[in-house]
Amino acid sequence: MENERKPLHIVMFPWLAMGHIIPFFHLSKCLAQRGHRVTFISTPRNLERLGKVPSDLTPLLNIVSIPLPKVENLPDQAESSMDIPYQKAQFLKIAFDLLETPLITFLENLSNPKPDWIVYDYASHWLPHRARDLGVSCAFFSLFTAATMAFFGPPRALLNDERSIPEDYTVVPNWISFETDVKYRLHEIKKNFEAPANESGTSDGARFGGSIDGSDFVLFRTCVEFEPEWFNLVSELFQKPVISIGVLPPSIEDNEDLGRSSNNTTWLSIKKWLDKQNQNSVVYVALGTESTLSQKELNELALGLEKCGLPFFWVIRNQPKLNQEESQILPDGYEERVKNRGVIYRGWVPQAKILSHLSIGGFLTHCGWNSVIEALCFGRVLIMFPVMNDQGLNTRLLQCKGVGVEIPRNENDGLFTSESVAETVKFAVVSEEGKTLRANARQMRGLFGDRNRNGELIDDCVGYLMKNRDASIIAE
Repeated sequence: MENERKPLHIVMFPWLAMGHIIPFFHLSKCLAQRGHRVTFISTPRNLERLGKVPSDLTPLLNIVSIPLPKVENLPDQAESSMDIPYQKAQFLKIAFDLLETPLITFLENLSNPKPDWIVYDYASHWLPHRARDLGVSCAFFSLFTAATMAFFGPPRALLNDERSIPEDYTVVPNWISFETDVKYRLHEIKKNFEAPANESGTSDGARFGGSIDGSDFVLFRTCVEFEPEWFNLVSELFQKPVISIGVLPPSIEDNEDLGRSSNNTTWLSIKKWLDKQNQNSVVYVALGTESTLSQKELNELALGLEKCGLPFFWVIRNQPKLNQEESQILPDGYEERVKNRGVIYRGWVPQAKILSHLSIGGFLTHCGWNSVIEALCFGRVLIMFPVMNDQGLNTRLLQCKGVGVEIPRNENDGLFTSESVAETVKFAVVSEEGKTLRANARQMRGLFGDRNRNGELIDDCVGYLMKNRDASIIAE
């Protein structure tokens, strides 16, 4: 009983992507706020991007920086997936795997107190057995929906890479017994197969499979009420405890400054423009930090926003694949033509604050799970344009739930037209036919934005961690 009351010491070790590091950091703060000691480990540049630990948490939240080993073909200062084009992702994984030795050395010397748990990400397939050698229990923290993880399948299927061609991913696998449209479009999954050779020597399937199989239990950042059938299925497939910690709803205060200047100038200038727009009228457009579009795709998207006739706020970034600056990637004369109702914003923005503004009528998004959570916390209808990774699966799930609509694309090559962009945006944001979508999205605030309920789920998780802190020893 005394062991169950003693505060925990938890080590957090996320994959090198800001979309992973930020939720891990958010969970770390939640744990520290509950009186538990957390050691958060990442690389120097990524930690700089996170900003400072709140002063009231510094006694319990310890930030540890481990330099990223240098790897051939990985650019200097590249420590996150946002620093490199998608084609170089395998080199980042090579460098990440080389963190194994310094990480384990650090953990071996970590005492006062010794860690009770290591919470890790999908890429750390080597960590569970090393944690067991240290006598430390470990949990895999999935930043993917239960639907995505169920579609990927049980650890056996992942470890054996049972699906070998793109077409294998365009059908619902046989371990899903209920009716669903959660599967990839051919053009989406072909991108993965067209990527450069797997230089790291370990496929993503094997990374996921090893991370799940070696864990004592699996944490999910999801809302069980949103995808109950998938959550039940993933528990059966993994054959181990599966726990939801809720969606970690965004804190507007935390969103304000992630390693950037703490002044409010950026938000005040954006708010000034948003305040001038009508309520529920603005289309917010942001495709994440890693999505790269072709020049043709950028042109059609830009022209579609122009043709829709609605005010829009578009956050745009460099396209490494095109080797062009932001100023060069839009159609000639575009910004001059749309300047009276459209804003092209270059650089970081406080996304949660924008989505919370009353003028926002819809969110044109790549459907990364972080962005989806932020949107549904504020009840924003989704205009869905998946680009990579799990985004296509998220899109099918969200369309099934009736909270958004996907921009139509050619099944084989992913091509789309500016007309389809304009029509889809208007359907979602202002059409009579789209009223049900907008109402469904507004209802999601009660699930995704309920901080009390999300806090209870974290409390439940902490209770499980305390009760089972010796899981790896018992398993022996």
